[in-house]
Order: sequence, then C-alpha cells, then structure tokens
Amino acid sequence: MDEFLMDFQENIDDGDAGAYGLPGQARQLARRAARELIAAAPPGWRFLSAVFALTVTAERSAVTVVDGKRSTRIEPSPSVLALVREHREVSTGLSTGPWWRLLLELTDDGELDVMCDFGEEPFPDEQLFPPERYREDLEEYPRDRLPVWLAAHIHHDGRQRRTPQQAATAARADRRAKVWPVLSVNDFPDFPSMWARWAVISASFVAARSDWGPRVLPSMGWFESSRRGGSTLYQLPDGRAVLSGGVWNAPALDAAYNDSEELPALYAGAPDWVADPVLNPRAATGLLSFCYWWDAGRWYRGESASAEESATAVPGVWTTNTVTGIVAGLIGSSGTPSEEHRARASTLVSAVGKGVVTRETLVAAFGDDSRFDIDGALYQLSLAGLVTTVPQPMHEEDAIARVREYMLSLSLNGPGYSVSELIAERFSVGWMIYVPVPRGEIAIGRAIFYVTDDGAFKHSSSSVAPARAIAECEEEFHKRQQRKRRRQDDAEDAGDAGDQGDTPR
Repeated sequence: MDEFLMDFQENIDDGDAGAYGLPGQARQLARRAARELIAAAPPGWRFLSAVFALTVTAERSAVTVVDGKRSTRIEPSPSVLALVREHREVSTGLSTGPWWRLLLELTDDGELDVMCDFGEEPFPDEQLFPPERYREDLEEYPRDRLPVWLAAHIHHDGRQRRTPQQAATAARADRRAKVWPVLSVNDFPDFPSMWARWAVISASFVAARSDWGPRVLPSMGWFESSRRGGSTLYQLPDGRAVLSGGVWNAPALDAAYNDSEELPALYAGAPDWVADPVLNPRAATGLLSFCYWWDAGRWYRGESASAEESATAVPGVWTTNTVTGIVAGLIGSSGTPSEEHRARASTLVSAVGKGVVTRETLVAAFGDDSRFDIDGALYQLSLAGLVTTVPQPMHEEDAIARVREYMLSLSLNGPGYSVSELIAERFSVGWMIYVPVPRGEIAIGRAIFYVTDDGAFKHSSSSVAPARAIAECEEEFHKRQQRKRRRQDDAEDAGDAGDQGDTPR
C-alpha cells in the first residue's frame, strides 16, 4: 500500500489549482491535504470529493469516497483541516480576498482538481453559515464588493419580508401618507392571458418530459430560469393576482447591499393582500427585485424593476406568438420546428386561451406516443383551471356508488332501505337513485337521491315529486355550465385584448 501510495502521489496533477493565481505554497498545501485524504480512503476507491467551507469563526467539511458501487462519507483528520486552514490563510493575499469554500476532487489514476470558491454561485444550504459568521470574516478580511446573493444573505435582515400583519399596517400607513402604487402600462400581459400562457408553456415542457420550464401548482405558477432568475404568479380570489421574483445581480440590490443605498420600496402603495404567503421565496432572502399585483383589471407596482429588466426571470408569456414559438419548439423536440409544428402549437395555444382543452387537444398537438407525457400535460392545465369540463354522462355504477358511500357515512343503511337494493333511473343530466318500495306497500317520505353528471348531489325524499326535483337539478346543472362558459369567454376576450407586441415594453 505504501509503495502504491507513493507512486500515486507522484502522479497527482495540479489541475485547476493555479487558476486563481494562488502561490506555489497554496498548491503544495492542496497536494499535502490530498495525500492525507488518499491515505484515509478505503481500499478500492475510485473517486474522492472533498468540500471545505470556512470563515474565521466557522468551518464545515464533507468528504465522499466512491468505490464504483457505493459512496461513503469519511471524516477528515485534524491535520487535513489544519492544512486547509493554512491554504485559506495563504489565499488572503488574492485581490478577491480569501476563498469561502475549497473543493478537491481526486481520481485513482492520479488526477487532482482544486477549485477555490469565492461565491460566484450560491453555496448549498448545508455549507452556508449564518450571516454573523460572514460578518466576522469580513471584519478580519474586508472586501470591496460581494456577490449580490451573499451580500443579501449577510445584510438583508428580513427587510423584504411582509407578514400579513406588516402588510396591513403598511397599507394603512400608505393611505394616510397618500402613497399610491404605480399603474403598470405595457409591462406584462393582462393576468388571464398571462395565466393561460404560463400554463400552456408549463404543460408543453411536461409533455416533452423536460425538467426545465415553468410549472403550475394549485393557484400558483412557478418558474426558475437557467439564468438564475425566477418568479411566482399567484392567483387570488376576486380576480386578483401577484407576480414577484428576482433577476440575478439586480443593479438595485447590488447598490443596496454593496453601496449602502436604500432598498427599492417594492411594496409602496400595495394592498394588504400582497404579503409573504403570495410572494416569491426570494423575499425571505432579500433577493426580490420586482413585485406586481393585478387588481381591478390592471397591473400595479411600487419601485419595481421594469418588465424588460425582469424578463429573464419570467417565462416567455409576452404574446401568443412568443408562446407558440416555445410550444412549437417542444413539439418538434428532435430539431427545428416545422410549419406543421407551429400550426399545431398555435391551435393548442388558442384552445388554452379559450379554456376549451381536452386530452384530444393535447394529442392533436403532440401525438399519442411514448415520447410525450400527455397525462402530465393535461394535469398541468387542469390545475390551472383551463381544461374543458363539459361533463360526460356519469356511469350508473358510479352514481350508485356515490349514494352508497353517502348512506354508509351517515348510517342510513338498514332494514327496509339497504344500500344493496339501490337502483338508478336516468334523467337528462344525471341519475335518480333509490330503494324501490316493496310491492303492495305504501311509503311516505322515503329517501330519493339525485346525482348529476358534473357530480352535484341532492338528498331528497318521495315527499317532493320526482318531476319537480329533477327539474331543479336540471336547472342548477345548466346554470353551472353557463357560468363556466362565461368564464371561458372572458378569458378568450382578455387573451385577444392582450396580444400587443412581442417583448416586454
């Protein structure tokens, strides 16, 4: 083992150790740490990864060894940790200041890669220290500027949080001080159009089995871009909505955290319902750079970045043409989309905008083979409330099952009226379900149940004439369908009015 280890050590390469201008002393320290880690690795190891996170008052480490079948965590020895501390001390002479994390990767054929992490990317949660640990480090090793995410972590102090209590207090104070929101003109599409476009893009990425792209959750759209920006779109009662998020290295946040300027008043004039539960999680970390709210058919904002500045944090919802291009690209996932792909995408986008989507609509756009996840895409649109819900006739067995479970839950099952004796009679939009009266007997006030094709349920009795009860069920059923159609028509009208321009203005 000693002879193999010596040969292995002689083949260790500098890798990226010199990429940060570290002096030779630092490279030698990395080599020594690597040798000690190798010595502690179990026999048969193939790959070793070590991460060390340090400040002047805190340190964490994680060393993982892979043998080709499984990975094992090992604890670095005190001498390895001492070498890592010395390595960081040597790096204090760099113009960037000392590193925050040191990453070592070793292979069994003698290659060593060394990376000094100065915070260009956010650290994993398990390697991120509380803000005070970084403040203590900055007192020892001052720096001219920090990455925005790290500066926010250290200095945000919860200033972008807005609890419901804070929101109510702030809204009252704004009214007294006559602080009004800014009417947002030509920044984002109207909310109904934006919601439908967000949903169809989400459904298309799901259909294409892609891990990228936006997603829809109940009453919420979610998006994280490849450019490290992201946003959320919350749908609220009474036609209201909140769009908020952040772009990477937003100039206003950089100025606030690195130059001690005031944070933008994102919530200036905001109503009390613009609060933490409907704000993007970046508000909790001080990285929110825009916040818009939809109220009474208009978008409003405080001191938010414009749509153009926020565009990389929002999916491509700007126009139907933009959305059609995205969807067509996913339909023609094997290459450049054809005119046929664009035509199919256009039909799908139009159907979603009108809220008249069925499974067949998606199959017509993507095809019905294993390449595309049609059911997952349909579920996205269903969560967004954009799937056509014209009910199909309910099966007789399903209607009886609903009544049976209802009776059992209320202990209505018994001699003379048993769930095993239920029968169903069809009427125009549903089923009348009951237990027949035994021949030769007369029963008054006997239970009768009505289940319509959209699942509505009525518990009545023979004291109410079935013809009257059925007429009421039919009237209520048609009213529900009319309300749905009106909402679809409103969404279609809003979509037609919102198609102006191809990019954020």
